[in-house]
Amino acid sequence: MKFQEQLEMYAEEPLTRQLMLALLKDYKRPNDKIGELLKSEELTSVKNGLYIPGRKSRIAKPEPLLIANHLWGPSYVSFETALSYWGFIPEKVYEISSVTTKLSKKYRTKAGRFTYRHAGLPYYTFGIKNVSLSEKQVVLIASPEKAICDKIVMTPGIQLRSPAQAISFLTEDLRIDEDRLRGLNNQMLASWIADAPKRNSLKMLTKALSTL
Repeated sequence: MKFQEQLEMYAEEPLTRQLMLALLKDYKRPNDKIGELLKSEELTSVKNGLYIPGRKSRIAKPEPLLIANHLWGPSYVSFETALSYWGFIPEKVYEISSVTTKLSKKYRTKAGRFTYRHAGLPYYTFGIKNVSLSEKQVVLIASPEKAICDKIVMTPGIQLRSPAQAISFLTEDLRIDEDRLRGLNNQMLASWIADAPKRNSLKMLTKALSTL
């Protein structure tokens, strides 16, 4: 099977250096071939050791949300990016924001801008969903409840001291419709508080949601 045909089997997937070297095992200098593919724009480097099909490639590219999972992990997509995906906020988000157990990080790449904020265990593990964007693209993304919690606990300066302030933050700052807020699983959200940062703010959040 020719290299291009082999590569098409990995359409819609990020391509690691290990995978590329395996596909190019019949070449005497596989690293040189990777360099040629980058120069011809058949391949694009997202970071050292991670690639996607380039501008001149006919192979389908992975979605930015999936790239985010692979670029710096373990991680899951969250904050406004997740809220936009679930239809909770009206704005389209151009920077992919994620949560990771590693150090916070920022990337500006040819595939887009990506930011990562650190969260400790066990809080990190709560409210993560597997979402299928296509047959080959399964993304780790925060539930709406977790995305809201992440926004509160990982944004400096946000301190919710009353249910009224929490409602104002949700409906005015984040511009989430009250009908959407009524559909949140408040009981599940409350179960995370004992192991979460900014517990008092999250308690105000659950009290606010219980009044809707």
